[in-house]
Amino acid sequence: MADLPDDLLINGADEVAIRQDLALVALGKRPADKSLRVGRLLDVHGRRWHEDQEIVIRGRRVAWVGPAGAYKGEITGERVHEPDLAAVPGFGEIHKHIESSHLTPEYEAALVLPFGSTWTCEASHEFSNVDGPHNLEFWLKARLAGSPNKIFPLPGSAVPPTAYEWGGGHFGYDEQQKFLMQSLMVAGLDEVMDWPAVWNPENPSYERLWGMIRATFEQRGVVEGHAAGLRELPEINAFAGAGLSSDHEAWTPEEVREKLRRGLFMELRPHSLPDIVKGLLAEGQQDWSQFALCTDDRSCSDTMKLGATDHNVRVAIENGLAPEIAIQLVTINPARHMRLTPWVGSIAPGRYADIVLLSDVEKLEIAKVWADGGPVSEGRRYTAPIPRIDWPEWATRTVNIARDLSADDFAIPAEPGRQTMQAALLRPFHWSDEFITMDLPVAAGQVQRDETRNVTKFAIVDRFSGEGKVARMFWLGTGPKTPDTALACSMGHDKHNIWVVGSSDAAMAMAVNALRQSQGGWALVREGELVATVGYEVGGLMTARPPEALDAEMKHLYAEGEKVEWMYEPTFSPRWWPGFPERLAFATLTCAPWRWVLVAPSPLAPEGFVNVQTGATHPIVW
Repeated sequence: MADLPDDLLINGADEVAIRQDLALVALGKRPADKSLRVGRLLDVHGRRWHEDQEIVIRGRRVAWVGPAGAYKGEITGERVHEPDLAAVPGFGEIHKHIESSHLTPEYEAALVLPFGSTWTCEASHEFSNVDGPHNLEFWLKARLAGSPNKIFPLPGSAVPPTAYEWGGGHFGYDEQQKFLMQSLMVAGLDEVMDWPAVWNPENPSYERLWGMIRATFEQRGVVEGHAAGLRELPEINAFAGAGLSSDHEAWTPEEVREKLRRGLFMELRPHSLPDIVKGLLAEGQQDWSQFALCTDDRSCSDTMKLGATDHNVRVAIENGLAPEIAIQLVTINPARHMRLTPWVGSIAPGRYADIVLLSDVEKLEIAKVWADGGPVSEGRRYTAPIPRIDWPEWATRTVNIARDLSADDFAIPAEPGRQTMQAALLRPFHWSDEFITMDLPVAAGQVQRDETRNVTKFAIVDRFSGEGKVARMFWLGTGPKTPDTALACSMGHDKHNIWVVGSSDAAMAMAVNALRQSQGGWALVREGELVATVGYEVGGLMTARPPEALDAEMKHLYAEGEKVEWMYEPTFSPRWWPGFPERLAFATLTCAPWRWVLVAPSPLAPEGFVNVQTGATHPIVW
């Protein structure tokens, strides 16, 4: 290894040196470091099994693959034999937000590697909305420190998510060009979500988004898509024509079929996977080369219970896909689509020696995992070292609110002399063209909540400017009925300002101030007392701690939350949607197909209430 470059962060010059060396090792003119012999090996290129195969490894890469005993070169290190295990390539995530695990990359790697996940296309608009300038440095830091997980960052197109949001990061042509030229690890452009800004030249984000798309095309990167709610043929054709290559938001076999026919690469998530797989198989679908499986968002606690990419594969197998096809959907298919086949996606020369060893193929039972040319897990136990990273202040001081908030920050004044006022309301997953209106009572000069009609108060607090600007309004069917109770979080897709919902303005202020002190996470105030916190000290989104520590804090939050009486009005709750309290974090989304949303106050939306598809604003009370 002394004569090889440090193969942790690939760049052109080092990659050439590695390839020159691998060619000589394959020819037997230089020694290999070790070999792994397996009972059988899946060639995902041809979907064929080969018996009694040997994988010869040099450094972190595969140098030679073939029948056991056929390699003619010297192997200086260990020869491992696993006659009872079947080898398949390391699993890849074609679209995932590592931030949604709420673990920093080095700890997330230790969580998912025993589940076979060895590489990830990181949809990085979460952290990049918190600190855009350090985005690439953040995602490469764990790899440079020695983590065996490969993260291929895709800089966020949604930075900011809409033209009506600001703070933390702003990406356009120049930033995207720089990202793509800095490292071969950068695979393209993260999901383009703001569809109205793509098709409409009048949209304030039109030039910014097309600048990022242009830079990606110029560097031969992949432009990932997000076609939520696009089901009509004119829109699907326009989406594909705009160069957006994929969609992970399809819900039904019919939607998948129409998008697939227009050339979109389909990335299937677990919640809709059973219906789609069964439906397409019933229609006679035979070619699955334009499909991949993706996780998108999954918490640390859910990953500990369900698994990582392996869970997606099992769901596909249980619903009718052959195991070999399901494995292709997390190996060679995503690697081809993302143009990453020189490095990942198969057990073949030149690729990273990332190997999942199965004791049962049909059940996808994982016995061991290798990554970077060596073992990293036994069963579900991670066996490799976790690098220690002292995250710098730019990652750990991201809640920038230079004052304590008070109840007055959340009050909604009424017009003098009014006994009631009309109010604009939203509710979780409100996708209607119009907002809800309701007459609300006035007391002491302020418009009041009305718990008898499930009306509470919701606010977004700017955590970037230092001023702590607050946008507040009334929400229907969510939040606490218990007096003097509030829940706040610094993770609110996708801008990640602080959101807070509460039964009193004082409790809302207390919860936000707790996050100001902790630098992010969750804070639950019950009956005027802070009863639970969860720490996301890195970016206000993640923690640099083992998953078990985070899971324990979340369980405490849930336990305390069970002592609260919550308002609930079902509006959009398919079987997969996260439960309380996570559903509120997703309810803050502002990308399509959302219309009316609440964002932090901005020049284009002074009260924060705006229709992100049209740019229309409206008073919250009148």
